[in-house]
Amino acid sequence: MYFTDNHSLAMEASTATVPDDGAAVMVSEAIAASNDALFTANNVWMMLAIALVFIMHLGFAGVEAGFTQAKNTVNILFKNTLTPVIGLITYFVIGFSLMYPEAEPGFWFAFDGFGVSPRENGNLFDYAGGGYTRWTDFLFQAMFAATAATIVSGAVAERIKISSYLIFTVLFVGLVYPIIGSWKWGLGFLDSLGFVDFAGSTLVHSVGGWGALAGLIIIGPRIGKYVNGKVVDKPGSSVPLATIGVFLLWLGWFGFNGGSVLSGDPVATSFVLVNTTLGACGGAIGGLLMGQAVFRRLDFGMVLNGILAGLVGITAGADVFTPVEAILIGTIAGLLVVLSAITLDKLKLDDVVGAVSVHLTCGIWGTLAVGIFGNAADGSALPFLPQLWGVLICGATAFTAAMLIFYILKVTIGIRVSAKHEEEGLDSHEHGIRGYTIVYDK
Repeated sequence: MYFTDNHSLAMEASTATVPDDGAAVMVSEAIAASNDALFTANNVWMMLAIALVFIMHLGFAGVEAGFTQAKNTVNILFKNTLTPVIGLITYFVIGFSLMYPEAEPGFWFAFDGFGVSPRENGNLFDYAGGGYTRWTDFLFQAMFAATAATIVSGAVAERIKISSYLIFTVLFVGLVYPIIGSWKWGLGFLDSLGFVDFAGSTLVHSVGGWGALAGLIIIGPRIGKYVNGKVVDKPGSSVPLATIGVFLLWLGWFGFNGGSVLSGDPVATSFVLVNTTLGACGGAIGGLLMGQAVFRRLDFGMVLNGILAGLVGITAGADVFTPVEAILIGTIAGLLVVLSAITLDKLKLDDVVGAVSVHLTCGIWGTLAVGIFGNAADGSALPFLPQLWGVLICGATAFTAAMLIFYILKVTIGIRVSAKHEEEGLDSHEHGIRGYTIVYDK
């Protein structure tokens, strides 16, 4: 799919030959005004996208609080509040310079130094024909970084120590996520191999999903979740809250994917948003159908996770899929999220909110789908092998690093709360308040 780059056209026009008279001055002033307007428009759109991605953290908080038990509501909200705080500061201190260093293309590791400092060209950041400030780019990318850690929060909910989770977040966002991200988005070696990941099905969602899977393995299931070979249901506290959270995430995805165009190009952005929305719709249908087939009921939880699955699946190639393909890819993601959740339960991997199924399973699917359905700007099919290599390399790195971090935490400060605290609820023991204060007399 090819889109006209308005920024490039404006720059080309600025070098055009014009008569050396008063008309030349007028043309020059018009071009300068046009460039200033385009620069402003790009920045405004990117900052709006930042706000939309930021609101996704409220969406994650709603989903996770809704799907967890009432006795742990404050605990999960506490984590979801501190995750973006820690993620943004950590990414400012070290992550951004790791992910976007001034290095030769094809690198494995590079680092520009601590903090986000101006470069020789001031604070302008010209990437993919976008043209916006370095500060705008930092904040947009920082929101993505914090999202990767939030994925882990919901998976290991209701039994992880706050201290261990926060330490994990610092290390994962500060080191693991940006190094992996630099291999593609920082023009590292995966980019040179031809790996494609438009907005992060692998670099954000699968990386977070691999971290979540490692956490599930190390921390183990909740007490009483698996008894005599059966899965014991532990109902969440609020279906309405989970629903609100999903719709907030869907809204935020307009910034997540739309902002990844990295400019305010109206054609490219609107096309990406159409595919994003259709992918989510397909995911809802897939979750509905597979939930009905497996559980013999209209499983609303699977519809909600199906929407998120479709969004994750479409993210890697929202700019290279056709709208019909977007619906198909989203639908398959919705089918997969149900099958993945069932498989995890069979393996006794207790994922409270379905984070691994949504973000890891469907992140892998969406990334591979680029090599199955995606077409480059010239109409040629995108190769499958670089997509496979990207999934394997990023997955092995993220999973190994997360396992190492969680294991070290386990053998040092411990990662799990006591059995008493887990059974009675983390809210009263760790926070001293409850999420829902209305108490009915028996």
